[in-house]
This record gives sequence, structure tokens and C-alpha cells, in this order.
Amino acid sequence: MKTTKKSDTTLHIAFIEAGWHADIVEKCRAGFLAEIANASAGGSAEVSLFKVPGSFDIPLMAKKLAETGRFEAVVAAGFVVDGGIYRHDFVAGTVIDALMRVQLDTGVPVISAVLTPHHFNEGAAHVAFFRDHFDIKGREAARAVLQIAANMREIAGISVDEALVAAE
Repeated sequence: MKTTKKSDTTLHIAFIEAGWHADIVEKCRAGFLAEIANASAGGSAEVSLFKVPGSFDIPLMAKKLAETGRFEAVVAAGFVVDGGIYRHDFVAGTVIDALMRVQLDTGVPVISAVLTPHHFNEGAAHVAFFRDHFDIKGREAARAVLQIAANMREIAGISVDEALVAAE
């Protein structure tokens, strides 16, 4: 768990982005950053980006980042689709289970924006839908990070910057 100094009001966040379907997943990062910037206008948030090849690679990166003590939260963004070989359910389940284990083992919140659609094809309509959906999920992840970080700071007895909590 990060040891935040009482004088350090900057919220330090790690954002992990999987490379498969990058044109879609990057919309999550864009929405996340826009919402963080909007919500922390009076405060300070620092987001460090880490890219990994695919969603299966996210949990190990999340664990390594959480163990550094540098981050108050880790956000994971990935897109696990059915590529014609029945394994997407197993990959998605493994990733989500591992992310839960990371946050429980390290005490650092891990917010998941790893999505697995029931049906996906690379047609223009589906791609456009999921790009928009990932933007929304990025914004939701930002609000979740702000809320959980405020809760964790309150538990630790650290003053919470009101501007960082204002995102509802």
C-alpha cells in the first residue's frame, strides 16, 4: 500500500492499457484522462500510462505497479473478444479474478475496465459502439478511482482534497 505523506495531495494513478484492439481500448484512456482532468481541476492528479500486449498481461503489471508503493490506484483497460476460438471467457475470468487478488493482496485499489462483449464483429457499427462504450467506461473508472482514493485517504487519516472528490 502506498504511504502517502500528509503533505502530498497529488493523487498518483497507474493506467494499464492492453494492445489488442488498441483503436477501441485507447478510448477508455481518453475518457479516463478527460474525466480526471475535469474532476481534479482544483486539485492534482498524476496518471502514469503502462502498455501491455494483451489483457492476459494486465494482472502481473498491476501487481508490480501496486507493489512499488508509488500509486494509490491502478486502472486496467482491455478488450477480450471471441476470436473464433473458445477461450475468451477463460481469459476474461482469469484476468478479473487476478485483478481482484492483486487489490486484496496489496491493499491498492484496482479498477477494471476490461470488457468482454457477448458479440463483437469488426464491422463499422460494432467498432463505433465499443469506441463510445470504452469512453464511457473510462469516465466511470475515473469517478471510481476518485471515490475509492478519497475513501482510502480518509481511512488513513489523510486530508482529502475536495476537488478530487467532486466527480459524481
